[in-house]
Amino acid sequence: MLRLFASAAKQRYHPAVFPDNLIDLQLDGWTLKARPPLDGAAPNRVIWLVHGWTGDERSMWVFASRMPKDALLLAPRAPYPSKHAELDGYSWVEERAGEFSRLEAFEPALAGFEGLQAAAAAHYPGADFERASLVGFSQGAAFCFALALRRPAAVARLAALAGFLPAGAEPGLGALSGLPVYIAHGTQDETVPVAMAHEALRQLEAAGAQVRYCEADAGHKLGADCARGLAEFMLTD
Repeated sequence: MLRLFASAAKQRYHPAVFPDNLIDLQLDGWTLKARPPLDGAAPNRVIWLVHGWTGDERSMWVFASRMPKDALLLAPRAPYPSKHAELDGYSWVEERAGEFSRLEAFEPALAGFEGLQAAAAAHYPGADFERASLVGFSQGAAFCFALALRRPAAVARLAALAGFLPAGAEPGLGALSGLPVYIAHGTQDETVPVAMAHEALRQLEAAGAQVRYCEADAGHKLGADCARGLAEFMLTD
């Protein structure tokens, strides 16, 4: 396991310009944005970009420049309104019983996501949906962990950014043995405490996952050094 600790001087991540080659899609009742591969021969790798609570299909494109050019990028909108008192946006769980949803709370969205995966595979027959990669932010990272536990053989690698491992996941984590996982978190994160990243790291390493961990002096965001680490992680074959 590789640990990276970013310096305070490099904590801020300046996102790339919003891509101008995105495609709006409606597949199996889902709303999403897609970026076709910029180069490379088929079958192209597939990367799902999964937003956090109160986000939508536009939220994750700040990370596009960190993704492989030969990848098909897909960013779906979560199926439920966030029900936040002040913010619009969407959620991967219908009801948030607590601040951090348990594994079982993601089941309805996971069931629907299987239909989206099949529809996307039919829409992009040259892309490799058999072994897709997952990049999730905050609640989206928890959804990615839940998705990997549901279909571990279909996940090539997983990046959890400012996220958490949902409670109730530990008994099934053995299925993720050998899975490359990147965890990036800010020490000043007041939304998802860094202690939750430490606990996810402990549990995943104990289960045999190949974890790379990056910690930065940042809030609920991705520090610059951790952004570079994400790019290196995602470029690995």
